[in-house]
Amino acid sequence: MSATTYIFLANCAVWLGVTGYLVFLATRSAELEKRVRQLELLGGDDNDR
Repeated sequence: MSATTYIFLANCAVWLGVTGYLVFLATRSAELEKRVRQLELLGGDDNDR
């Protein structure tokens, strides 16, 4: 295999990693937003102290 092939494969691996991380962050963000909404509905917002 040539050096160009290795560079291309490494580039693909990096972009797959970046994409996977972005999917992870989006999923985690959605979970946290859901949890915040649940806490707000349960009266978990104690900013009036």
